[in-house]
Amino acid sequence: MPLYQEWSSDAYSLAAIWKIEEPESFFTERTGLPAPDIKAEKRRLERLAGRFLLKHLKEDFPLLNIRPDEHDKPRIDDNQYYFSISHSWPYVAAVISPYVECGIDIQCWHPRMEALQHKFLSASEQALINNDTKLITLSWSAKEAAYKWQGRRGVEFADHMHISKMEKTPDGFNINIFMHLTSPQREISAQGIVKQDFACAFIVHEKVFHPFQ
Repeated sequence: MPLYQEWSSDAYSLAAIWKIEEPESFFTERTGLPAPDIKAEKRRLERLAGRFLLKHLKEDFPLLNIRPDEHDKPRIDDNQYYFSISHSWPYVAAVISPYVECGIDIQCWHPRMEALQHKFLSASEQALINNDTKLITLSWSAKEAAYKWQGRRGVEFADHMHISKMEKTPDGFNINIFMHLTSPQREISAQGIVKQDFACAFIVHEKVFHPFQ
């Protein structure tokens, strides 16, 4: 089974990345879910693989209870688990926690990301990243993860989420993001990993807190 990586993303959360190489039946049999009503085969596999990964991380995860809330953020009853899923073919990433809101994003390299950076990075953020193509993609993933963690509509990536630090470490990158729309406003932390095929970022917690408290 192509489990690419599994780790404790912080003291409260578990995360994993899966590389899809299996047929659809592999995921339907292991999740007990029917194939989703999606025409594109890759999108069906991504949907199933994401749910399979949640079950892999927490065997008792109630897959049938996933519903969007009023902001379209996926949730389960009583927030028994907080979770986040991302996919960029052929990779799927997931993070899950019983304690804290989650956010993860994975993005395979795309040739247009550099040209699009002005849409999601402010001028000061572009100066910080200095036109490094891989860091541009990592920045997108970090902001996507922060957006999922915050779980509210009406967010402008360039205006409402500001990357103030992106520091290389032996294991990847430490990233600080100032969130303008949380209550109270706060700086949150993310970690990023850059691999041959993709960038991935996920929100990390030093203590239990939520976007609006």
